Amino acid sequence: MSGIFTPELLDRCISCGFCLPACPTYGLTAVETSSPRGRINLMRAIETGTLPEDDPTVVEESSFCLGCRACEVVCPAGVQYGALLEEWRDRLWRGRQRPRRLTPLLWAVNRSSRVRALGLVRRHARTRRGDGKAAHLMLGCFERALYPRVSCSARILAPELSVPPAQGCCGALHAHNGELERGNQLAAELGEALPGTIVTTAGGCAAHLAGVLGTERVRDLSQWLAQRDGADEQPKPRAPDLRIGLQDSCHLRNGLGVYREPRELLAQVGEYVELPSAGACCGAAGTYAILRPDDSARLLDRHLDEIADADLDVVAVVNPGCYRQLEQGVRRRRLRTRVMHLAELLADRGGA
Repeated sequence: MSGIFTPELLDRCISCGFCLPACPTYGLTAVETSSPRGRINLMRAIETGTLPEDDPTVVEESSFCLGCRACEVVCPAGVQYGALLEEWRDRLWRGRQRPRRLTPLLWAVNRSSRVRALGLVRRHARTRRGDGKAAHLMLGCFERALYPRVSCSARILAPELSVPPAQGCCGALHAHNGELERGNQLAAELGEALPGTIVTTAGGCAAHLAGVLGTERVRDLSQWLAQRDGADEQPKPRAPDLRIGLQDSCHLRNGLGVYREPRELLAQVGEYVELPSAGACCGAAGTYAILRPDDSARLLDRHLDEIADADLDVVAVVNPGCYRQLEQGVRRRRLRTRVMHLAELLADRGGA
């Protein structure tokens, strides 16, 4: 036995096959090996030494998997596939099999000073350090540089949140890409820097932080707004002039079970249209669109077709990776639909 995987995690799979129709890569290929069940069989093979760790199929499938965790939602045995994938990459991607494109990305967010530098020239939200507030808005690493308006909009919606500018990375990027220990360490450091409740605008960050710090410490912005305003509040009149769709964050929906709150908030500011594949991965998947752009584009096509067919004015997102993925796809297709973060749309429409 090689000791790569936690035995309790690996043994839980009963090979029932419920995961197959939920898996996006199995949907693309119809190949058993490219399903969660097939990949777990590969994990078992390298754990027992039946297959070497550098076997070409092993290497390919560790990269081909999106890590979207859609299989976890339908699994009757409660397999924690996301944790298994992290352990797999933690072993495999430490050596020669690590994608080279990961190196500069992980370096950029490995220290809080570098993360802060990413947003120095952008006007993202910030407050004075130590303002005594018990809840804090987490500034995403690349979100603060690419989409600074998201944090500013979140502050408009929730001015009670503190936004210390010196905060570092949550560690999700490391944990999902072969540096699990460093990813957990960064999450713990961020938890110390932001005591109390941490509110995020990035689904992948929320799920990773919740896994390390506990779900009681972490809230997605949609959860925060819904809980703050209370379930008994009278529904606000919606503006029927805006047709709005949503792209779920995989980790937010599959990892934390957050999907109702964004929809209810969007329904307050327009005509909400549920897209058939709203809960399926758009192909962004953290670094996936960078490491495997062709497969990522194939997965996105279905979403773009649905957005075009629905004739949406806006498709809302709750994760910066999805934001970039859909924005590029909509531009490539020359669709009239705008891509906006939930926070931006709510702030613009006077919602929440």
